[in-house]
Amino acid sequence: MKRRVRFVARGRVQGVRFRYMAQEEAGRLQLTGWVRNRPDGHVEGEVEGEAARVDAFCAWCKRGPSGSTVESIAIEEVAVEHAAGGFQILR
Repeated sequence: MKRRVRFVARGRVQGVRFRYMAQEEAGRLQLTGWVRNRPDGHVEGEVEGEAARVDAFCAWCKRGPSGSTVESIAIEEVAVEHAAGGFQILR
């Protein structure tokens, strides 16, 4: 079963390669979606794919890459878009 979630990671998540490592993790898990930095210092994105893989990605986001400090992460379900095209870093 497919699932799509929107996430917002808060803490020390910019300037620590969070977006690039999220893209790598999403690729490893064969997920689609996007990630971007927000002006308020948080990182947000959406990820879609098989439910267990999305869960694994969310677990990774709670830890983040080395050098990051994820203080909290908000995750909400959104409508599945059946998106294609991989996982993109938006500017």
